[in-house]
Amino acid sequence: MFRKVLVANRGEIAVRVIRTLKEMGIKSVAVYSNADIHSLHVQYADESFNIGPPLARKSYLNVKKLIDVASDSGAEAIHPGYGFLAESAVFAEQCEKIGIAFIGPTSNTQQLAGEKIEALKRAKNSGVPVLPGSNGSISSVEEALKIADHIGYPVILKASGGGGGKGMRIAYGEEELKEFIRLSIGEARAAFGNPEVYVEKYLERPRHIEFQILADKSGNCVHLGERECSIQRNYQKLIEESPSPFLDEELRGEMGEAAIRVMRSVGYTNAGTVEFLVDENKNFYFNEINSRLQVEHPVTEMVTGIDLVRQQILLAYGNQLALEQDKIYHNGWSIECRINAEDPFDNFKPCPGKVAYLILPGGPSVRIDSSLYAGYEVPPFYDSLVGKLIVWAETRSMAIKRMQRALSEFIIEGIETTIPFHKKVMVDKDFIEGNISTHFLMEKFRY
Repeated sequence: MFRKVLVANRGEIAVRVIRTLKEMGIKSVAVYSNADIHSLHVQYADESFNIGPPLARKSYLNVKKLIDVASDSGAEAIHPGYGFLAESAVFAEQCEKIGIAFIGPTSNTQQLAGEKIEALKRAKNSGVPVLPGSNGSISSVEEALKIADHIGYPVILKASGGGGGKGMRIAYGEEELKEFIRLSIGEARAAFGNPEVYVEKYLERPRHIEFQILADKSGNCVHLGERECSIQRNYQKLIEESPSPFLDEELRGEMGEAAIRVMRSVGYTNAGTVEFLVDENKNFYFNEINSRLQVEHPVTEMVTGIDLVRQQILLAYGNQLALEQDKIYHNGWSIECRINAEDPFDNFKPCPGKVAYLILPGGPSVRIDSSLYAGYEVPPFYDSLVGKLIVWAETRSMAIKRMQRALSEFIIEGIETTIPFHKKVMVDKDFIEGNISTHFLMEKFRY
């Protein structure tokens, strides 16, 4: 097994990875910017190295600095966490070149998965349903209009080179489509360095359901069931759960098998996620591959009892999967609320600052993944996620009640957080009954 692993990230995910490394008897190396000198992941790691100024492009996104620290510290592998360089084919390739294991898929797979158009083609060729749309990037406004006329409005423009809502525009008619093509191409070029966009039929009220995959280098591949991620704002997930209240066993099996086919089509290894959109009639369509650990991975861990970070490390070392599909059991229900340093009553405005007072919830089957502590200064330079509150219970209704109780105990003073927002959702009648879609927050709360 690896003796030492560098964690190329910060915040709660760095803490999360370091904890599993400790349990496996592996030395951990943390990296930190000038803004993170007092961060919890720096305190928890066996070694830590400063990698520069607060700006991410000069620190956490600086491939050369990260590679240099890995080499100087004697780290045999790098865990990228999520965000930053987790889905960077360039970073993975640099690791491969100097013989440092990248705890994730290969650079070639990263490239294939990151190109949405290529991933769509491979999914379609694997017999997995895809939404009707363009066969590749659009070459002209006229082509896009012709496709939209054929498949019917509304349509959505998507960037081939990325996700997170950047480059995405929904057009309900010809004039909107003409205008949005120019905007989407510009945004895609600025965000991803790739101006290619494609057109798909837009589903009005879909569910966002993803499947967790594990795959080894010998071709073995399993899924660990699904996560319901429909509670979103501006394409950013806020609440996730496993299993989905919408799927039955037949559809779950069908989607799980489809997810495995997609991953095999790109030669996937390690942990990854296949995302689907599901309509109200339970028709599902491939959306994209996430070639990394997901923020919401804890809900899968809670219902399966499988440590996904541990699995990532074992697979990166070259171990074969010790899991068989028919022996993966799912028990109970888990819900995760993302705790962001944002003001939900002021359009989710980021609220960095000093944590003056902190009380964490506890009790049976309550988990906190966080980097917060009293006195910690939340910096303004990075994503506003400061923690995740995860609960488990035997049933969904019990899990909701447990989350309600845990949220009532969670006190953070000195900064605004999304805790009040989560309290509102957890008592909403439609949420409790499982009547949700990706438009839930807009329809219910105007978010």
